[in-house]
Amino acid sequence: MTNDQVVFAPFHTLNEFMLPEYREAVLRTVLIRMPELSGAGKSQLNRVIKKNIVIPGFRNSSLAPMPLKIKGAVKAFSKNPEFTAQFLSAWTELNPELAERVYEILKERGWEILPIEADRTRLPGFLIEWPEGESYDTLGQVFSEKWPDAADPVDDIRLMIVWLSGRLPYNATEEAEDGDA
Repeated sequence: MTNDQVVFAPFHTLNEFMLPEYREAVLRTVLIRMPELSGAGKSQLNRVIKKNIVIPGFRNSSLAPMPLKIKGAVKAFSKNPEFTAQFLSAWTELNPELAERVYEILKERGWEILPIEADRTRLPGFLIEWPEGESYDTLGQVFSEKWPDAADPVDDIRLMIVWLSGRLPYNATEEAEDGDA
């Protein structure tokens, strides 16, 4: 790859980095807390739910019982980049304190990222490279040192890093595997 090429991975590629239980927990949280979203956030989420989740017996899948919506959301999240992006955007809106903290850490460490309020759903996907020397572990350590009393789960911190930075540690994973040889 030359320096003038930018490679994006579709948003739903994130599924390769998430445990199934955690993915379901994120989707459940967003669906349950949907009434807390802004008007635009609710509208966009309802739009992708209606468009991407088909539940037999329901013309409007957003009116289906929660367990059925979650099951449908898991399928759509793993296959549809727009659906994945809208859910991550809603999840970020529901976690403003964590978003502020992660944003602060990334900016302090020199990451080039969009402002928190930027609409990341309009991006073509995730960049596949992280700045050299950065990893989940180093960023997690910085987070815990800066906010020792924060009760944010590690998986939430990592997901927020990925979403706000617009970067999956895709090449970092490949380099670690190559380095073992």
